[in-house]
Amino acid sequence: MRIGFFDSGIGGLTVLAESLRRLPAVDYLYMADTLHVPYGTKSRDDVKAYILETVGMMMREGIDALVVACNTATSIAVEELRNLYSVPIIGMEPAVKPAVEMNLATGKRVLVFATPLTLRQPKYYALVSRVDGGGIVDSLPMPELVTYCENLQFDKAIVGEYFRSKLAPYDLDQYGIIVLGCTHYPFYTNILREILPQHIQIVDGNVGTVKRLAALLHRYGISGGRGSGNVRFMCSGDNPDYIEKMLTALAILREDDVQSE
Repeated sequence: MRIGFFDSGIGGLTVLAESLRRLPAVDYLYMADTLHVPYGTKSRDDVKAYILETVGMMMREGIDALVVACNTATSIAVEELRNLYSVPIIGMEPAVKPAVEMNLATGKRVLVFATPLTLRQPKYYALVSRVDGGGIVDSLPMPELVTYCENLQFDKAIVGEYFRSKLAPYDLDQYGIIVLGCTHYPFYTNILREILPQHIQIVDGNVGTVKRLAALLHRYGISGGRGSGNVRFMCSGDNPDYIEKMLTALAILREDDVQSE
């Protein structure tokens, strides 16, 4: 069995890394739309066309399930993808619901980091309206963070100063949770933890997404695997350097996992 993971760039590797931990007995195809990354600052119509074209390439390669490992792509195209293809398709959304539920007892607010395009989508506003009855959710666009990630910019001084400047207008004592609403952002969890007050938790949707994937595979009767966690990388442009970048980024994630254990 082979599971496809799709993202505009390397952000979806944070979800893939979680899947490799939880579903090691399958193989993977990871596709990055390198011709058009980043999505978060582009128009909805353009991004939708990019997604449909690139996922079509993946389907021709042969996959048994698809994870749209990008919050922006999910909000724009996941329903159309489900209408086009019969394989199980899992999308992502910012982990606003669990964050709100976790904060109900504390009286603290929730701050969602996401791309500008995700924050403009009706799907995001519908999500917040559905789960945020107390009006405790605030949203903060972080467009530069995707660019940092795509450039493998993990310097603590540079990224830390960026976070400090973005968070300067906020009274962090009022917040209990920060939601990482873009799959690129968990690359910076450790840097964020050094900056934030200790009482603030950081959550993302990766664990929940992989749990839903496992449950859906079981429902479709394709949960058994004879693979070995092999990952094949592809990108929409003829760009072997980007393949190397993805390998490097995945190694960084796995090294962080070992250090955090």
